[in-house]
Amino acid sequence: MRAIEAIKSGSHLLRESKVESHILDSELLLAKILKKSREEILINLDQSLTASEILTFNKFLNRRSKKEPIAYILKEKEFWSKNFFLNNDTLIPRPETELLVEYLLKLYNKKQITILDIGTGSGCIILSILSELKNSTGVAVDISSKALKAAKKNAYNFKVLERVKFYNKSFEAIFNKKFDLIVSNPPYIERKDLKNLSCDIKKFEPLVALDGGNDGLDLIKKVIYKSKYIIKRFGTLALEIGNGQYRKVSKILTDNNFKIKNIIKDNKNNVRCVIAIYGS
Repeated sequence: MRAIEAIKSGSHLLRESKVESHILDSELLLAKILKKSREEILINLDQSLTASEILTFNKFLNRRSKKEPIAYILKEKEFWSKNFFLNNDTLIPRPETELLVEYLLKLYNKKQITILDIGTGSGCIILSILSELKNSTGVAVDISSKALKAAKKNAYNFKVLERVKFYNKSFEAIFNKKFDLIVSNPPYIERKDLKNLSCDIKKFEPLVALDGGNDGLDLIKKVIYKSKYIIKRFGTLALEIGNGQYRKVSKILTDNNFKIKNIIKDNKNNVRCVIAIYGS
C-alpha cells in the first residue's frame, strides 16, 4: 500500500465515524508511524508502507474512530511552539492556556523570578515560561505521579530540568518557601456537568484534573487560600478558570487580599484567566 492510499482509506474510515478532521488526522497518524513530518509525507505520497506500518496505522485509526483524542494517540501536543509529550494522566494543553503564558512572559520579560505551578500536568505552563526566562527557577507539583513523569520528560527535552523541581504531593503541603509567581490551571468543571462534556474529553482525559466539585470552585478556593501564605508581597497569582466563574472567583480573590490586575478572554469573549496581585 502506498501512502496516498493509506491516507484516503484512513480518512474514509474516520469520516464514517463522524471525525470532522478526518483527512488531517489520517495524515498525522501516518506521519507518526513513518517518523516523518506531515509535510514530508505529502510530498512523497507514492512511498510504500510495510505490513507492520499498515497494521499500526489501522490500530491508530481504530482508536481515533472511537473519539480518542489524537494528542493521546500521538502522545504529543504542540504548545508554545514546542512538542509536549503527553500521557493519559495529563490534560491536553488548550489554546487559552497559551494566552496565559504569553501574558506572563510579557509581564516578567527578562526578569529573574521563582515560579510555582500547581497541578502542572504535562508542565506546559511552567516549562514554557522557564524556557524563555533563562534565569528563573520553579517548582511544579501534581498529585499524579504519572503526570509528573511526562512533565519531567518535557523538562529534560526542553533543557530546563536543572531549573525546576517536581513534587508528587498536594500543593497544600508546600511550606517554608515564597514565590514571585504562582500559576494554576485547576479543575473547574462543576461535577454535575462532567456528564455533558464531549466524548473525547469525558472518556479519555483524567477526571481528577477536570472535577471542580459541586460548584466548580473547590480547587480554585484552595489555591487562593494557600497562595496567601506562599506568595511574596506584590507577587502574582495567575489562574485559569471556567466560563462564567469570573464574578465568584474575583470576589474570593478580593476577600483574600488579592487585587485583580488583568483578565484574559478566549476567542468567544469569555473570561478564562485571572491575574491578581497579593497584598496591594
